[in-house]
Amino acid sequence: MHDKYFILDFDSTFIKVEALDELAAISLNKDKDKETKLAQIRKLTERAMNGEMSFSVSLSQRLRLMNATKQHLEKLVKKLSSEVSRSIKTNRHFFSKNSGNVIIISGGFKEYICPITRKFGIPDSNVYANKLIINSKGIITGFDKKCRLAKPNGKVKQLKALRLKGELIVIGDGYTDYELKKSGLISRFYAFTENVSRKTVTDEADHIAPSFDEFLYDSRLPMSISYPKNRIKVLLLENIHKNAVRLFRTEGYSVESISRSIGEAELAEKIKDVSILGIRSKTNVTEKVLVNAKKLLAIGAFCVGTNQIDLAASSKRGVIVFNAPFSNTRSVVELALGEIIMLMRGITDKSKRLHKGEWDKTSEGSYEVRGKKLGIIGYGKIGSQLSVLAEDMGMEVYYYDKVEKLALGNAKRALSLKELLKKSDIVTLHVDGSPDNVNMMGEKEFSLMKDGVIFLNLSRGFVVDIAALKNAVRSGKVRGAAIDVFPKEPESNDEKFKSPLQNLPNVILTPHIGGSTDEAQVNIANFVPGKVIDFINSGNSYYSVNFPNIQLPAFSGAHRLIHIHRNVPGILAEINSVFARHSINIIGQYLKTDEIIGYVITDISRKYNPSLINELKAVAYTVRFRILY
Repeated sequence: MHDKYFILDFDSTFIKVEALDELAAISLNKDKDKETKLAQIRKLTERAMNGEMSFSVSLSQRLRLMNATKQHLEKLVKKLSSEVSRSIKTNRHFFSKNSGNVIIISGGFKEYICPITRKFGIPDSNVYANKLIINSKGIITGFDKKCRLAKPNGKVKQLKALRLKGELIVIGDGYTDYELKKSGLISRFYAFTENVSRKTVTDEADHIAPSFDEFLYDSRLPMSISYPKNRIKVLLLENIHKNAVRLFRTEGYSVESISRSIGEAELAEKIKDVSILGIRSKTNVTEKVLVNAKKLLAIGAFCVGTNQIDLAASSKRGVIVFNAPFSNTRSVVELALGEIIMLMRGITDKSKRLHKGEWDKTSEGSYEVRGKKLGIIGYGKIGSQLSVLAEDMGMEVYYYDKVEKLALGNAKRALSLKELLKKSDIVTLHVDGSPDNVNMMGEKEFSLMKDGVIFLNLSRGFVVDIAALKNAVRSGKVRGAAIDVFPKEPESNDEKFKSPLQNLPNVILTPHIGGSTDEAQVNIANFVPGKVIDFINSGNSYYSVNFPNIQLPAFSGAHRLIHIHRNVPGILAEINSVFARHSINIIGQYLKTDEIIGYVITDISRKYNPSLINELKAVAYTVRFRILY
C-alpha cells in the first residue's frame, strides 16, 4: 500500500501571516516611507497569491523594497514562533506522529521556515523553499534564482521532482497551491481559510478547510479535538454585542448574527443546524422550536431572565442554558435610582414644559429622596444592590421577598406585601419571571399604597396590570411612575409602540433598557460566551440555570465522556458496567442530578474499542452523549 503525504503551504497556512510582509514591517521600521512601501509589498503579495502576477517577479520586487538584513531575519523568526496558526498548534501531535510524511512546499525561505517547522518535528529535509542570498555584511541582496520554487509554476516543478509514490494531499491558501491541483499531480486540494480566504482559490478547491481540524475530520484522521469547531454553528439574535461575536469566532465557530428577534416558526426552521443559540429577552425558545433543534447543545440568554426559554423542554433534550445573572445588575440599579430622583422632583414634566417655552420655576411637589421610605419587592441581585445604594443616599429601606433573604445594611424585611405597600413612599419591583407573578400589582395592591406614591417596574412587563396603573396615575394615587417593561413589546425598533401609559403626567417610559448600557452589554457579551465555550470544551456546567452544576479541572492525556440521561435510578451503574466489560481504566468520574436529568462526566484512558461508544449511547434513558479530547 502506498504512503499518504500531507503537503502544506507555510505562509498564511502553517503560520497566520505572510512572513515576507512581517519581515518588511521589521526592516522598514525606521524608514520614512514605511507605510507606502508596506502597502506596495502587501499588494505584490496579494497579486501573487491570487495568481495575478508571476510569483518570482513578485518575490524580487518585494525583497528590493524592504532592504532587510540577517539581524532582521532573526527578529522575524522570533515573531513567527508566536504566529503559528491556532489549529496547527493544537494538532502538534499529528505533525510529530506523521513527521516523515509531512512536506512543506513554500515560495518563502528556508531561513525562517525551518526554525518554526522544526519545533513540530518536521525534518529540515522535508522543507522545500527558496534560499536567501546574504552578503558578508549581513544584508539580504536577493535569492537563489536557480531554485525550482523561484521559477514560474515552481511548486508543480518541485513536487514532480520529488517523485512521491502514494496519495498526495495539499493544504494551502494561495493560487500556487491550487496550481498543484491543476497539474493533476495530487489527489485532493484543501483550501485553508483559517487566516485568509481567497475566492480564486476556494472556488477551485476540493474542500474548504476553515481549520486544520476540518481537514483532519474530513480525512478521518486523528485530531486534538472531538469535532471541528468550524462545524459548530452559532446563531445570535437581537443585536447581541459584537464582543460575543468576536469571542465565538476566535474560538473557531461559524457565527451568524441577526439584529432582531425572530418568531417561533422562523426560529424552528432556522435552528435545525444550529449548535449554540444566543438570545436576549424577546425571542421565545419553545418546545416546538426545540423539537427541531437536533444539533443544539447550548442556549445563551444574554440577559438576566430565562422565562422566555422552556427550561424543562431544554433539559429533556440535553440542551444546557446559561444566562448573565450579575452582568447588568448595576445598570438596572442606576436607572432605578435616577428615575426615583426624577419622579420625586417632577423633572420630566418640567422639561416638557420648558421645551414648549413655559418657565415653571417652583418647589411645589418637588422632594428630596433623603428620609423617604423605599419599598423593594424582590430582594435578589438587583433589589439588594439597590437597597445598599439607596441607603447610602439617606433612604429608609424596606423589602419583601417570598424567599427569606438576609438584609443588607439597615434594610428591614416586611413580613407581608401588604405591610410593605402601606408604609412605602416609593415602591419598586424587581421580581423574576415566575408565572406566580403575573399581575401581582393590580387595583387591590395600588389601593393599599400611600396617596402620592412613586411606583417603578424594571422587572417583567406582565407583573403589572397596566389598566390599574393608568387609573392610579389619573386619580393621583400614584404621583409618578417609571416603567421599563411592558406586557407586549415591539419585536424590533421598526415596530410602533403603543401603551395606555403614554402621555400621562410624571410618567417615565423607557424601551426595556434597564440593562442596556455599554458596560452591561460588554460584561454580558464576555460572560455568557465564556460559559458556553467552557461547556463545549470541557463539559463544565457551572452557572447553568437548568443543568446540575459541575465544575471540573482541565484534563489531558484522556478522553472526557459526557453522558446526559433522564434521572432514573441505576443509570450510573449501567454506565460503569459498560466500562467494566471493556476493561476501561476510569481516571475520574463526576455525577450530579436534578429532578429531570442526570449529568455524568467520565475521564478515561485514551485506548478503547469504538464499540464502547455505541454501548454508552445505547444505555437506557440516554438523552445526549459527547466525547471530548
